[in-house]
Amino acid sequence: MATQSHALSPSPSPSGPFGPGCSALSQKADTAKDKVVEAAAAYPQLSQFVAASVRARLNGTLDGKPSITVFVPNNQAFQQVDKAQLASLLGNDGQLKKVLTYHVVDKRITPDELSKGSFKTVEGGKLTTSGSGTDFTVNGKAHIVCGNIKAANATVYVIDSVLRPPS
Repeated sequence: MATQSHALSPSPSPSGPFGPGCSALSQKADTAKDKVVEAAAAYPQLSQFVAASVRARLNGTLDGKPSITVFVPNNQAFQQVDKAQLASLLGNDGQLKKVLTYHVVDKRITPDELSKGSFKTVEGGKLTTSGSGTDFTVNGKAHIVCGNIKAANATVYVIDSVLRPPS
Protein backbone atom coordinates (compact mmCIF):
# COMPACT_ATOMS: atom_id res chain seq x y z
CA MET A 1 0.00 0.00 0.00
CA ALA A 2 0.97 3.65 0.05
CA THR A 3 3.75 4.91 2.24
CA GLN A 4 3.15 7.88 4.44
CA SER A 5 5.50 10.83 4.45
CA HIS A 6 5.71 12.81 7.65
CA ALA A 7 8.41 15.19 6.38
CA LEU A 8 7.66 18.89 6.19
CA SER A 9 8.75 19.14 2.55
CA PRO A 10 6.10 18.57 -0.11
CA SER A 11 5.91 14.96 -1.13
CA PRO A 12 5.50 13.88 -4.73
CA SER A 13 2.02 13.04 -5.86
CA PRO A 14 1.10 9.41 -5.20
CA SER A 15 0.73 7.12 -8.21
CA GLY A 16 -1.20 4.36 -6.44
CA PRO A 17 -3.78 4.35 -3.65
CA PHE A 18 -2.87 6.63 -0.76
CA GLY A 19 -4.23 7.79 2.58
CA PRO A 20 -4.46 6.75 6.22
CA GLY A 21 -7.55 4.61 5.64
CA CYS A 22 -6.23 2.45 2.79
CA SER A 23 -4.90 -0.26 5.11
CA ALA A 24 -8.36 -0.54 6.73
CA LEU A 25 -10.07 -1.13 3.37
CA SER A 26 -10.28 -4.84 2.79
CA GLN A 27 -10.73 -5.68 -0.85
CA LYS A 28 -12.47 -8.82 -2.08
CA ALA A 29 -11.18 -8.63 -5.68
CA ASP A 30 -8.97 -6.70 -8.09
CA THR A 31 -11.13 -3.72 -9.03
CA ALA A 32 -9.14 -2.20 -11.90
CA LYS A 33 -11.14 -4.12 -14.52
CA ASP A 34 -14.58 -3.59 -12.91
CA LYS A 35 -16.96 -0.70 -13.51
CA VAL A 36 -17.25 1.68 -10.57
CA VAL A 37 -20.28 0.27 -8.68
CA GLU A 38 -18.98 -3.30 -8.92
CA ALA A 39 -15.51 -2.09 -7.91
CA ALA A 40 -16.94 -0.29 -4.85
CA ALA A 41 -18.91 -3.44 -3.98
CA ALA A 42 -15.57 -5.27 -3.59
CA TYR A 43 -14.97 -3.19 -0.43
CA PRO A 44 -17.25 -4.12 2.51
CA GLN A 45 -16.60 -0.65 4.01
CA LEU A 46 -18.40 0.95 1.04
CA SER A 47 -21.53 -1.22 1.17
CA GLN A 48 -23.88 1.61 2.21
CA PHE A 49 -22.85 3.74 -0.79
CA VAL A 50 -23.31 0.76 -3.11
CA ALA A 51 -26.75 -0.02 -1.62
CA ALA A 52 -27.80 3.65 -1.90
CA SER A 53 -26.60 3.78 -5.54
CA VAL A 54 -28.61 0.68 -6.39
CA ARG A 55 -31.65 2.05 -4.52
CA ALA A 56 -31.44 5.33 -6.49
CA ARG A 57 -31.00 3.29 -9.70
CA LEU A 58 -27.65 4.97 -10.35
CA ASN A 59 -25.53 1.88 -10.95
CA GLY A 60 -26.31 1.89 -14.70
CA THR A 61 -25.68 5.64 -14.93
CA LEU A 62 -22.37 5.46 -13.08
CA ASP A 63 -21.18 2.31 -14.82
CA GLY A 64 -22.22 3.72 -18.21
CA LYS A 65 -19.99 6.79 -17.99
CA PRO A 66 -16.58 6.27 -19.65
CA SER A 67 -14.41 8.34 -17.30
CA ILE A 68 -15.51 9.66 -13.90
CA THR A 69 -14.29 10.37 -10.39
CA VAL A 70 -16.43 9.31 -7.44
CA PHE A 71 -15.93 10.62 -3.91
CA VAL A 72 -17.40 7.61 -2.09
CA PRO A 73 -18.50 8.08 1.54
CA ASN A 74 -17.48 5.07 3.63
CA ASN A 75 -19.93 3.32 5.96
CA GLN A 76 -18.75 5.44 8.93
CA ALA A 77 -19.71 8.56 6.94
CA PHE A 78 -23.28 7.28 6.59
CA GLN A 79 -23.35 6.48 10.33
CA GLN A 80 -22.57 10.16 11.08
CA VAL A 81 -25.74 11.31 9.30
CA ASP A 82 -28.65 11.86 11.71
CA LYS A 83 -30.87 8.73 11.65
CA ALA A 84 -34.03 10.68 10.74
CA GLN A 85 -32.21 12.56 7.94
CA LEU A 86 -30.77 9.31 6.60
CA ALA A 87 -34.19 7.59 6.66
CA SER A 88 -35.70 10.60 4.86
CA LEU A 89 -32.91 10.58 2.27
CA LEU A 90 -33.20 6.84 1.63
CA GLY A 91 -36.98 7.18 1.32
CA ASN A 92 -36.82 9.90 -1.35
CA ASP A 93 -35.30 8.58 -4.59
CA GLY A 94 -35.04 12.05 -6.15
CA GLN A 95 -33.20 13.54 -3.18
CA LEU A 96 -31.01 10.44 -2.83
CA LYS A 97 -30.04 10.65 -6.51
CA LYS A 98 -29.24 14.37 -6.11
CA VAL A 99 -26.99 13.74 -3.09
CA LEU A 100 -25.21 10.76 -4.66
CA THR A 101 -24.59 12.45 -8.04
CA TYR A 102 -23.09 15.39 -6.12
CA HIS A 103 -20.28 12.94 -5.23
CA VAL A 104 -19.50 12.31 -8.95
CA VAL A 105 -17.37 14.38 -11.35
CA ASP A 106 -17.55 13.68 -15.10
CA LYS A 107 -13.79 13.23 -15.54
CA ARG A 108 -10.94 11.37 -13.86
CA ILE A 109 -9.28 13.60 -11.26
CA THR A 110 -5.61 12.89 -10.59
CA PRO A 111 -4.01 13.36 -7.16
CA ASP A 112 -2.14 16.38 -8.64
CA GLU A 113 -5.47 18.10 -9.35
CA LEU A 114 -6.66 17.74 -5.73
CA SER A 115 -4.39 20.41 -4.20
CA LYS A 116 -6.64 23.32 -5.18
CA GLY A 117 -9.41 21.91 -7.32
CA SER A 118 -12.88 23.08 -8.21
CA PHE A 119 -15.03 20.58 -10.07
CA LYS A 120 -18.55 20.57 -11.51
CA THR A 121 -20.46 17.51 -10.31
CA VAL A 122 -22.89 15.34 -12.27
CA GLU A 123 -25.60 16.78 -9.98
CA GLY A 124 -24.73 20.25 -11.34
CA GLY A 125 -23.19 21.78 -8.23
CA LYS A 126 -19.55 22.47 -7.55
CA LEU A 127 -17.22 20.79 -5.09
CA THR A 128 -13.74 21.86 -4.10
CA THR A 129 -10.67 19.92 -3.02
CA SER A 130 -7.59 21.11 -1.20
CA GLY A 131 -4.50 19.72 0.49
CA SER A 132 -1.14 18.26 -0.45
CA GLY A 133 0.90 15.07 -0.37
CA THR A 134 -1.56 12.46 0.87
CA ASP A 135 -3.70 14.79 3.03
CA PHE A 136 -6.71 16.17 1.15
CA THR A 137 -10.19 17.45 1.99
CA VAL A 138 -13.34 17.86 -0.08
CA ASN A 139 -15.45 20.99 0.51
CA GLY A 140 -13.20 21.83 3.47
CA LYS A 141 -14.64 19.12 5.72
CA ALA A 142 -14.63 15.61 4.22
CA HIS A 143 -11.20 13.99 4.44
CA ILE A 144 -9.99 11.63 1.74
CA VAL A 145 -9.17 8.53 3.79
CA CYS A 146 -8.06 6.45 0.80
CA GLY A 147 -7.65 7.88 -2.67
CA ASN A 148 -6.67 7.11 -6.22
CA ILE A 149 -8.34 3.67 -6.36
CA LYS A 150 -8.72 2.64 -9.99
CA ALA A 151 -11.80 1.07 -11.56
CA ALA A 152 -12.33 0.40 -15.27
CA ASN A 153 -14.23 3.66 -15.79
CA ALA A 154 -13.45 5.64 -12.65
CA THR A 155 -11.04 6.91 -10.06
CA VAL A 156 -12.39 6.49 -6.53
CA TYR A 157 -11.58 8.63 -3.50
CA VAL A 158 -13.04 7.27 -0.24
CA ILE A 159 -14.17 10.09 2.08
CA ASP A 160 -15.28 10.24 5.70
CA SER A 161 -18.41 12.39 5.26
CA VAL A 162 -21.54 12.41 3.14
CA LEU A 163 -21.40 15.57 1.01
CA ARG A 164 -24.46 17.82 0.68
CA PRO A 165 -25.13 19.66 -2.58
CA PRO A 166 -25.54 23.42 -2.20
CA SER A 167 -29.23 24.36 -1.85
